[in-house]
Amino acid sequence: MLEKINPDTLLRLKKWGYLACWMLFLPMVPFSALVGREQGTQNLWAWMILAVFFILVPVVDYLVGKDPVNPDEEKQVPELSQDKSYRALPLLLAVAWLGLLFYAGHVFVSNDYSSAGMLGWIMSIGLLGGMIAINLGHELIHKDPKVENWMGGLLLSSVTYGGFKVEHVRGHHVHVSTPDDASSSRYNQSLYDFLPKAFVRNFKNAWKLEKLYLERKGKNNISIHNELIWWYGISFLFAVAFGVLWGWQGVLFFVGQSFFAALALEIVNYIEHYGLHRRQLQTGRYERVTPAHSWNSNFLVTNLVLFQLQRHSDHHAYAKRRYQVLRHYDESPQLPAGYSAMMLLAMVPPLWKAVMNPRVEAYYQGELDQLFREGPRINNIA
Repeated sequence: MLEKINPDTLLRLKKWGYLACWMLFLPMVPFSALVGREQGTQNLWAWMILAVFFILVPVVDYLVGKDPVNPDEEKQVPELSQDKSYRALPLLLAVAWLGLLFYAGHVFVSNDYSSAGMLGWIMSIGLLGGMIAINLGHELIHKDPKVENWMGGLLLSSVTYGGFKVEHVRGHHVHVSTPDDASSSRYNQSLYDFLPKAFVRNFKNAWKLEKLYLERKGKNNISIHNELIWWYGISFLFAVAFGVLWGWQGVLFFVGQSFFAALALEIVNYIEHYGLHRRQLQTGRYERVTPAHSWNSNFLVTNLVLFQLQRHSDHHAYAKRRYQVLRHYDESPQLPAGYSAMMLLAMVPPLWKAVMNPRVEAYYQGELDQLFREGPRINNIA
């Protein structure tokens, strides 16, 4: 169906598609908070956002299909890259998220939820935090303009994951798809083995990388120059604000949604590089990063919702490319579905391995020995 649409027309439709998707998602927060209170069904509606993302989105993804268009490098990419509306939308959505976060805290303490309703609401807002605070934070921390870069840090602070700003750029992008990267899942590794290791190693590595960075600059690690102190300090202020407004329940909500936002991120990390590796050269170094070192998913609807995060191969090959000009590579390893469906699959390790292990083995036929490399250890990049 999409193949029949003129490429220029589809690119114009995609421009408004990002906004349209979020004009649908954002109102779900007040809607799911307000509906059902008089009928006493608010505990069921607290799970609405999760149901939409994990059930409705995969169905629509399947019906709409894949995006057949890559922007033309000579004409369209420069035009799209300079279009300020693409830059404005993430910043506007970031501001909207901060308002929604406080509104959601109010709902949590005032909606008379049962324990199940509280959990559903925290998980729903946490998922939304993963989609906005972390996903858009990820987009913005790769950009040079300070207003974008700092807004990315603020978004990450709103879900208490400021270390991602340092570790992702200076750690993950350097060591991706090698044993040295805690965000790259190994072949045959289950999600539940991956998650605790990723949380611990990435947190510790962020502080280590910042310390090394400051030492090279001749600055003290424990000082105002350490950006992690600032970002985690802002997270602490968020927690204090929620505590002042709503007591211990407010703090519980803030910490809970932060955890589930970070959990959503690390599940996506698990999916994005599962079993992929950069070949180790005779020198002991690893080959440079290419589009072959990330799983790609080109389903249009989830790409619009997640600002083309699923075109992850191009992002790792060219980290500063803006979301609107990321390209699909047919030669990259391809996921069989969008992230929303793949996240569910990853939660059931036997099913995940049944679907993904044959794909990894087929992609690396003839060099399966490298799938079982262990780490971490320090390596230089060729």
